Amino acid sequence: MIMKYEDVTVDVLELLQKMIGSKSQTPEDGGLLDFISNYLEGFTAIRIDKGGVKNLFAYRKFGEGEHLCFAGHVDVVPAGEGWHTDPFVATLKEGYIYGRGAQDMKSGVSAFTQALKEAKNFKGTLSLLLTSDEEGPATFGTVEVLKYLQEHHLLPDAVVVAEPTCETMFGDAIKVGRRGSINGVLEVFGKQGHAAYPEKAINPIHQLAARLPNIAGVFLDEGDHYFAPSQLVITDIRSGIETTNVSPGKLKMMFNVRNSTATTKESIEAFIAKQCDGLEYTLTLDQSAKPFVTDAHTRIVQLLSAVISEVTTTIPKHSTAGGTSDARFIAEYGIDVIEFGVMNDTIHAPNERTSIAEVKSLYHVFSTLIQRF
Repeated sequence: MIMKYEDVTVDVLELLQKMIGSKSQTPEDGGLLDFISNYLEGFTAIRIDKGGVKNLFAYRKFGEGEHLCFAGHVDVVPAGEGWHTDPFVATLKEGYIYGRGAQDMKSGVSAFTQALKEAKNFKGTLSLLLTSDEEGPATFGTVEVLKYLQEHHLLPDAVVVAEPTCETMFGDAIKVGRRGSINGVLEVFGKQGHAAYPEKAINPIHQLAARLPNIAGVFLDEGDHYFAPSQLVITDIRSGIETTNVSPGKLKMMFNVRNSTATTKESIEAFIAKQCDGLEYTLTLDQSAKPFVTDAHTRIVQLLSAVISEVTTTIPKHSTAGGTSDARFIAEYGIDVIEFGVMNDTIHAPNERTSIAEVKSLYHVFSTLIQRF
């Protein structure tokens, strides 16, 4: 029988307050991983710390069925200025809980930790994967845990990452994938000279200016059911030596492409080659995140969508919007991974907050998901 909202224990709220009160600024965990290890009685806790980053994998095998994992991070970005309350003291006010990490993502961690603690009679294995370095370089975080899990045959069948995903109301969106991110640096070389004698110089600004309309902001693919078109976004252009009488000898342009699965580093390289034909240039591309998508027909997507609809009476849309998350690392192992959490309207901002109702509802969704999986 599914619990009513008013029957939800206060444990998940107390847990969230405890987590907000722990100053876990990247790459510190504020002691939370030790706390959670002790909190989850009956779970086997494994610490996989590396490079100053704290990581925890805790699991409990109930039976021979599938392995469901909940993943996330306990680290938060710096508080910054402009707070009305202490960012590292959970403040309850008018139905909200204020504090750094309230949305991103200590609410999610609290909800699934409490749901895991109370789980009974599961058919397979339940687990939790946490890191203290998602907001930072993410070099020694989730990626290291996944390596360990693969080596020890502990990789899960499905993962729910409790990142804040909802947009205007709780339950309106789950992320079934993420766009990738490709950073580019284009350098165009000319010949420096006196501005009074342009015929004796080769001005790279003039060379690129004529081609810029075909580069700046263009869509590199048409997108699809899951992804918006991949767009080339210019983030910086600089040239010259800040004087009016010297034509520059080099131009540097930086750009970013949040790419779908239809656009790759190779296709971007070919696009730039076509647009810069006849120019002397160099291009450096760096893929900081790869795009991925979990098919909407997979069991975890279907089940989570149904549970959200049941709890909230809202049908969640399947989104791939936003930046990157650690889900990208999980997807590389062929694991069905999705993301669902509270609203994301105050993440990384001063006076970050989440509503008490959302935290209770998220706990309720995760508890029900465990029952149904």
